[in-house]
Amino acid sequence: MHDPNPFFELPYESTLAALGDAFYDRVRPAIFPKSLLRFRNDDLLPLLGLAPATIADRHFTEAFGQFKGQLIESQSERQQENHPESPPEKLQSGLALRYHGYQFGQYNPYLGDGRGFLYGQVRTVTGQLLDLGTKGSGKTPHSQGRDGRMSLLGGVREVLAAEALHRLGIPTSRVLSLIETGEDLARSDEPTRSAVMVRLSRSHIRFGTFERLDYFDRPDLIRQLLDHVIQLYYGHLWPSPDRDIQFYAELVQRTAELVAQWMAAGFCHGVLNTDNMSIVGEGFDYGPYAFIDTYSPYFTAASFDLWGRYSYRNQPSICRWNLEMLQRPLARVMPKEPMETVLESFTERYDRAYHQAMLGKLGFKDLPVEKANALIQLTLEVLFMTQIGYHRFFQELRQQFSASWREDPTAIFTDLSFLESAEQVIALKPWKALYHQLLQQQSVTAMDTIAQCLGCHTPKMELSQSAIASVWAAVEQADDWQPFSDLITAIARA
Repeated sequence: MHDPNPFFELPYESTLAALGDAFYDRVRPAIFPKSLLRFRNDDLLPLLGLAPATIADRHFTEAFGQFKGQLIESQSERQQENHPESPPEKLQSGLALRYHGYQFGQYNPYLGDGRGFLYGQVRTVTGQLLDLGTKGSGKTPHSQGRDGRMSLLGGVREVLAAEALHRLGIPTSRVLSLIETGEDLARSDEPTRSAVMVRLSRSHIRFGTFERLDYFDRPDLIRQLLDHVIQLYYGHLWPSPDRDIQFYAELVQRTAELVAQWMAAGFCHGVLNTDNMSIVGEGFDYGPYAFIDTYSPYFTAASFDLWGRYSYRNQPSICRWNLEMLQRPLARVMPKEPMETVLESFTERYDRAYHQAMLGKLGFKDLPVEKANALIQLTLEVLFMTQIGYHRFFQELRQQFSASWREDPTAIFTDLSFLESAEQVIALKPWKALYHQLLQQQSVTAMDTIAQCLGCHTPKMELSQSAIASVWAAVEQADDWQPFSDLITAIARA
């Protein structure tokens, strides 16, 4: 007889369930032929008060592959669906959340959790509430004729994106487990393997959650949801009589900072529909994302984004547009004019956050505004004109930097092996001159601080599309998961 599963013993809360069934549909997970654990995120277990050494692989597969801990509405339904018997007091229901959203600028009232549900909510050891949400767990009332499954490749990509963004200190959901489920799926007219994923996030409530309530003319539910969000995720604002507009202002700030960090990291989300925007300013739901290889403002990650709506350069303006669309449902319960005034500051907030992030990648914690702007602008111009690898440039800066650069401009980038042509060498000269000038204006002791800053803001490796493709080729062709594990380890240590 097995010992109790620690995942079933967690003190789950029902804060979202308590809102009422106007916000979700109760669903049951699919029954899968297999449960093969492909990834377990031991880094997250201590947050839940769990010691990794005490959690066996079977604990993951039982809870998040076989869903033995999911509540079935009645004993008869459990028998009809051939679900494994589990002690009723250990079980919880899954909630497929209801939401709408603007997809590529067009409102879509036929959305919602179509292949996942809220598994449960639990607090970390520090008291922060986290959502456990599934992806690929089967059909729901919102599946719209689709199979409710997720491809194994999609799961692998999301694990890697979340871990890479977390390593960079960017707010993101993270994958707790990825389990292969043994089904063959048809994706793009080609068969592929299936998986189910569970991720941890601060909240699964989206901009589109509010938009749906506006669509159905339910200001009473908008008020209820807004109070819920402020109390749980912006609790410091709750005592204020102006908490509604303060909430919106803070969401604008968080969103501006999030997209600024994406831009500095060279990250292109790919599909920034309003149903993919978190109400707490956290990144999640990474589909056709990519980290840019070279600085190309027009780079578009999603092959189906034919007009480049969600291109790399458009991300800040799209996030601002999404915040503007959110004003429509919020205006049902709060004045719109103050929100419009707040949103006018988005560009300023974004610019400030982006410049701070880029300065960090260039080694400076602070510079006078004019000098900071000049350095960042010249850096981007050089990267665009020369097409030097975006990440390679900052990695070389981190690795080659020396205090001697302050005294000797010829010492800057003595190893030019990362450049591919004489034209690139020439184009880099104005940048080297400006960088030397700025270093001279720093104290000798500040050189150590610059070196540390470079180390903190630029990892030693980037998550390239070729690296992902190589990992997947090993899995697809030989079922070899070692390159995948090695890449995750390299990301964590970068």
